[in-house]
Amino acid sequence: MEGEIKNFFMVWLSVLTSLIYCYFLPRKIPEGKLRLLSIIPIICIFTLLPLNLSSMHLGGTTAFFIAWLANFKLLLFSFGQGPLSSDPSISLGRFISIACLPIKIQPDPSPILKNKETPSPQVTQKSPKSPLNYAIKVLLLALLLRVYHYTQYIHPKIILLLYCFHGYFGLEIILAMVAALARSLLGLELEPQFDEPYLSTSLQDFWGRRWNLMVSSILRPTVYVPIRSISKRVMGSRCAPLPAVLCTFIVSGLMHELIFFYLGRQKTTWEVTWFFVLHGICLAMEIEGKKWVNGKWRLPRVVSGPLAVGFVVITNFWLFLPHILRCGAEDKAYREYAAMAAFAKDIARVLGFD
Repeated sequence: MEGEIKNFFMVWLSVLTSLIYCYFLPRKIPEGKLRLLSIIPIICIFTLLPLNLSSMHLGGTTAFFIAWLANFKLLLFSFGQGPLSSDPSISLGRFISIACLPIKIQPDPSPILKNKETPSPQVTQKSPKSPLNYAIKVLLLALLLRVYHYTQYIHPKIILLLYCFHGYFGLEIILAMVAALARSLLGLELEPQFDEPYLSTSLQDFWGRRWNLMVSSILRPTVYVPIRSISKRVMGSRCAPLPAVLCTFIVSGLMHELIFFYLGRQKTTWEVTWFFVLHGICLAMEIEGKKWVNGKWRLPRVVSGPLAVGFVVITNFWLFLPHILRCGAEDKAYREYAAMAAFAKDIARVLGFD
């Protein structure tokens, strides 16, 4: 574990150095092809750096932060778009934080935009979650770790369901911790990364408004909007969103495949990509169905909610989780939790709390 921590610091030193270069040199180059050429070496470096890490938590989060999010933000930056491009220019510290962390700054609430039809202001900001919300999820995650000691007495399907909750709780807690650190350093209000996805009423609600909103916000300008613009010229405005949705999910699937390769270093079986292709097709059908009924008929929330969440869970069982289990993520996570617990005990002993 000591070697992994050393590699982790070296990787992030390389990340910081690369982003300082992006801030001072490509930023001075006019947006477009020339700026893209100056950034391509950094994108290549960010794609290779996660290969120096093998742990679930340090390696997985680093791969997600730099090989996916940072690379996509730098691509947008090449053409003067995205969160790294602003007028006036942002500071170096904010540039680095936004580039390599899964954060999105809340829009300035002033001036307040008024609704044309009603005198009340439109509320665009999302309320931050309470510390109690995260505390409950930390306790539930700790409880899950205890339950895993008794897996021999639990039905395998229930174990898979627990893994789904584990993945959600773990990802939200890690991203919330990173956001809290960024919030304290930048002094800015940040948007939450999740919005209680188990309350989703449809696939569109789940993927677009509740699940990993940072990914949605970066895939939209990099994939969805360009493909929709191209499709609009070929297919017309009514059908243009459908290929854009499908392409967005395909790209998401390929990026997940890349991250899982970093974790397991195994040949991919493309199950994860098919998971996202399936959801992209179903979401496109849902969007088209909503257009067809034009709001005249809608399933009650008590029905549509369980259907949407149940579909996500079942397809997770079928296509997503098997690949994670094959790459040894379960055993790696157990070992890392044990190592973190031992490290915490050592720190407590040094500080005299033992």
